[in-house]
Amino acid sequence: MMEDISGQSVWITGAGTGIGRAMAIAFVHAGCRVAITGRRPEPLAETLRLAPGVVCIPGDVSTPEGVAQAHAAVVQAIGTVQIMVNNAGTNVPRRSWRDLSPADMASVVDVNLKGPFLCTLAVLPAMRTARRGLIIHTVSNAATGIYAVAGPTYTASKHGARAMSATLNAEEGIHGIRSVCINPGEVETPILDARPQPPSAPDRALMVQPEDIAEAALFAARMPARTCMAEMLITPTDNNFYRATARALAAS
Repeated sequence: MMEDISGQSVWITGAGTGIGRAMAIAFVHAGCRVAITGRRPEPLAETLRLAPGVVCIPGDVSTPEGVAQAHAAVVQAIGTVQIMVNNAGTNVPRRSWRDLSPADMASVVDVNLKGPFLCTLAVLPAMRTARRGLIIHTVSNAATGIYAVAGPTYTASKHGARAMSATLNAEEGIHGIRSVCINPGEVETPILDARPQPPSAPDRALMVQPEDIAEAALFAARMPARTCMAEMLITPTDNNFYRATARALAAS
């Protein structure tokens, strides 16, 4: 039996656009109380328009102070967080080793790795007390291998986030806390615009869509509390990383 998650309190970071926005809409439609966090008020307002009822809390999850302030505001607005969604993520255009700057490296690690750590640390105590909780991390296919297009900092930060999720299950399962690592392949989101060569519209149409990842998050959240969907790998059916080789084989 899948669980009814209506009424549960959900905090989603990076919810101004893309996957986070789709997740906010999906969890609202599932009857959850949803708070969303992002650094830019305008995209958050657009998410609110598409998902009436969400609570918008602008904030920066890359700093301890920012997370503490955002978490306090979330709890005041929707109550103790029962489902934490670490979705905020970023990358930079100049991402290869020869172009990478210390400042750009730090900005990616701060959001992609430090942010999920900080938000998780914020919600864990109450989850332990309740002996129940779910933490969902939007990680990446880049956490499962090496793909040049992702760049070294993004790749390293996502490998770290994937490992972080696994350690949560190893230590916190005895407290009824589950950690889910969703590793999407290419998803049609605004982060693609930060690539040195952004993909074309036809290529984006073949990618996984944000709503697909939101449905995966809902599925994980509805699993019985005794069961942890520890990891998911979700890729496009016509996968750009294999397309050229597959077409060459098909033509031979």
